[in-house]
Amino acid sequence: MKDFASDNHAGVHPDLLEAIAAANVEHAGSYGADEWTRKAEATFREHFGAEARFFGLFNGTGANVASMDALTVPYEAAICTDVAHMNVDEAGAPERLAQTKLLLVEHTDGKLTAGDISRWEPKRDDEHHVQPRVVSITQATELGTVYTLSETRAIADEAHRLGMHLHVDGARLSNAAAALGATLRELTTDAGVDIVSFGATKNGALVGDAVVILNPDLAADFVFTRKQLGQLASKMRFISAQLAALLADGLWLRNASHANEMAQRLAAAVAEIPTVEIVYPVEANSVFARLPRQAIDDLLERLDGEHPFYIWDEADNVVRWMCAWDTSAEDVERFAAAVAESARTTA
Repeated sequence: MKDFASDNHAGVHPDLLEAIAAANVEHAGSYGADEWTRKAEATFREHFGAEARFFGLFNGTGANVASMDALTVPYEAAICTDVAHMNVDEAGAPERLAQTKLLLVEHTDGKLTAGDISRWEPKRDDEHHVQPRVVSITQATELGTVYTLSETRAIADEAHRLGMHLHVDGARLSNAAAALGATLRELTTDAGVDIVSFGATKNGALVGDAVVILNPDLAADFVFTRKQLGQLASKMRFISAQLAALLADGLWLRNASHANEMAQRLAAAVAEIPTVEIVYPVEANSVFARLPRQAIDDLLERLDGEHPFYIWDEADNVVRWMCAWDTSAEDVERFAAAVAESARTTA
């Protein structure tokens, strides 16, 4: 049985392996001077708008850190939620490498609001205080919820009114688009977003994510930012080939839609179990549930693998179950049956 710990645990989609193999010609230009990177650049413009600039990087942490570095100077800060991946799961990389302090907002279902981002304005231009320059939201959020188009637009408008930029950590941007029935452009460019960390590895890629700069005023020097932060791949064609193939014929949407559908199926399957409580809306490809601790421990013992799922909140007995592009309906049924059996035997 496939595990439900992370969409990073899934393998590589066969079409993307084929794209890597097709790029494996004898010789090709390095550092992005190749036909596959040119194709990726054109493909990303088709999806994000004519002024969008594509930059391939190794991973999502690199994309987030590079975005922060491009948008701030050392006395400036980024506003994000307290559960943001940049705050919780990047070992302080934005602060260390980009020298960008994070200003935290207490989340509501993983999200912040336009009203949250003016909190630091009374200290604007005060030399004793860090200056907010970026608002960063995660789409879909770390809790599996999704910002609506109007919510994103409201945050962008308020950020711009206050002289700030809007960054989207889009590790699961494809899942958010699938959940909303929106295009990538509607979700970002048309909603006023300035820069996106676009995730591919959680949606079927082997390695490589991207920074997509939507505000052309911010793109001029990004090539130097990417290089200085160690995110410029010498054999860029293998990252670009995957990203181009992911977006070229809708594979990104099929993969994300399937993962979302499996999460909905799982949520429905466990919702009838009396001791299981779904704690956040299931909108993307994750299910967060509260179970008695005995049931959690029994389930961990019952299932194969070192990490069949993660305990999200030890104190509150909340677990996270992630679905991926390769999760099957049979996987969901078997997992839900195991949850039901653990709940029954420990009741």
